[in-house]
Amino acid sequence: MTGFRMALNELRRITAGRLPKLAVAALVLVPTMYAGLYLWANYDPYGNLDQVPAAIVVEDAGADLPDGTRLDAGRQVADDLLDSGDFDWSEVTLAQAEDGVQDGTYDFALHVPRDFSASLASNADLDPRRARLALLTNDANSYLSTTIAGTVTDRVRDALASQVGAEAATTFLTGFSDIRTQLAQAADGAGTLEDGLGEARSGAATLADGAGRLEDGAGELATGLGTIADRTSSLPAQTRRLAQGARRVADANAQIADVGAEAAAAAREIDRARVQQRRELVQRMRQQGLTPEQQQAVLAVYDDLGATVADGTATVRRTSARLDRLASGADQVADGNEALAAAVPELVDGIGEARTGAVQLRDGATRLSDGADELRTGLTRLDRGAKRLQKGLEKGAADVPDVDGTTRERLADVIGDPVRVDSRSDATAGTYGAGLAPFFLSLAAWIGGYVLFLLVRPLSPRALAGDQHPLRVALGGWLAPVLLGAAQMVVMSTIVFGVLDIVPANIPGALAFLVLTSAVFVAMVHALATWFGKAGQFIGLVLMVLQLITAGGTFPWQTLPPALHPLHHALPMSYAVDGLRQLVYGGPDVRVLSDVLVLLGWLAVALLATTVAARRQRVWSLKTVSPELQM
Repeated sequence: MTGFRMALNELRRITAGRLPKLAVAALVLVPTMYAGLYLWANYDPYGNLDQVPAAIVVEDAGADLPDGTRLDAGRQVADDLLDSGDFDWSEVTLAQAEDGVQDGTYDFALHVPRDFSASLASNADLDPRRARLALLTNDANSYLSTTIAGTVTDRVRDALASQVGAEAATTFLTGFSDIRTQLAQAADGAGTLEDGLGEARSGAATLADGAGRLEDGAGELATGLGTIADRTSSLPAQTRRLAQGARRVADANAQIADVGAEAAAAAREIDRARVQQRRELVQRMRQQGLTPEQQQAVLAVYDDLGATVADGTATVRRTSARLDRLASGADQVADGNEALAAAVPELVDGIGEARTGAVQLRDGATRLSDGADELRTGLTRLDRGAKRLQKGLEKGAADVPDVDGTTRERLADVIGDPVRVDSRSDATAGTYGAGLAPFFLSLAAWIGGYVLFLLVRPLSPRALAGDQHPLRVALGGWLAPVLLGAAQMVVMSTIVFGVLDIVPANIPGALAFLVLTSAVFVAMVHALATWFGKAGQFIGLVLMVLQLITAGGTFPWQTLPPALHPLHHALPMSYAVDGLRQLVYGGPDVRVLSDVLVLLGWLAVALLATTVAARRQRVWSLKTVSPELQM
């Protein structure tokens, strides 16, 4: 008897009668009911979030920005959420929200506090404060709704951060433009200052030159007055002798008149020189560009000294006139001896005073020249500093970016939201249900194979009694549930791929892979049943739980505890889930091939184990007749 004939006999046995046929049909539908109902219930839960009740509380008082704009960020957040339709939002008071979250009226609540807008606007006052949103949740309502609510607050926060960041960046870049403009204006001012300092330095040089010439002229005046003083130093003695001998005056009248005329001529020369030098001084100061105030200051000093000289020369002229009168008449000489004797010391004193004034004028001119030199040196240093200032300001203005309005807005947008995620997927599930489909289809294949052995006998007793080859007996016991398992996969695929619209990228490949998966799982359950009998069903249940945990069907398998990693790599459901993902989502065929090879390896091991068990069961033992564990 062939293995295929054994399988047909087993199928005829379990379908003999109406109820057995219904039982077989029910077993065929078990995977469809498991995977289909679960995937239908979870096909697109995110698309129905608008039915989830949520509360929003707005207590924001708003704020005024420095430019007078009114900011009502809290109201804007509430309006955006209410208009979005993401959840079944209700705007309520804080007390209503707290009570509603506690008693389950709302799954969660979002609270916008009173200072929300004021905190957002605090950046403008250089007193930054973080704006806060309060999320009120209750895991007793729904843990996943709490998790989803956290994504809502993150989205609100990111949107506000982008908006506030863009506005702050705009203000910052506008400040840059203002700084650049002000630096350029300051550089122009420094250039103007440099030009003015150049003119002032030129004027200081002219002043120094004029002061030097004034010093020279004052020195010459002092020397001339010294000469006059030396020449008139003998006059007092002469007048005294004149007074002693009036008679001798007549003989000396001509000489005295000549001396008086000489003194008068010298006095006139001094007056002419003083006037002429004053004109030259005025002319030179004008040529040197001294201001009228500076000219008046210098002339005031000169006139003070000149007044003393003028007084002295006037005295000389008066004395000369007296000598002339003395010469005109000998009689008058005797009468004027005392007056002459009294006048000569005054003349000598006046000449001395004029000499002293000339010396003082020379000293003042020397100090003026030194001060002018120091002023010129200081202005030179100041001019160099002004040049460095201008260059520094020009460089600073050049270093500050010149940002126009369009560029400023683009930069502000980038600074406020610097990262853009361009998502590209090599394979896309599309919906939440499609994302879970590979896991639950694989699990349904195991459950389908598991329940088949509630009706199907693992091995044919007739074949065992007929001393059939163990491999033939094993294949005969395996083929019948494999055919039923294939029917399970076809019905389940028709419902999932057709009715639920979870369409694989490779439909024939996905169906063939499911049939292979079912054949492998049937072989494994078959091996457990042949080795352990009824206890094998319990082991199969435990093995299903282990695979459910370690297959990585919901979360990545890397999140499992490290102790479970070897089970993930060893058990076949991990490869069944991975292969279906590639075929459903459009992944690489190379990975599917590796998964198929692993499943075929498990199939070979399971059939080998069943063959060994069939060989052992050809000889009945006491445990075979009366097993220790009855189920």
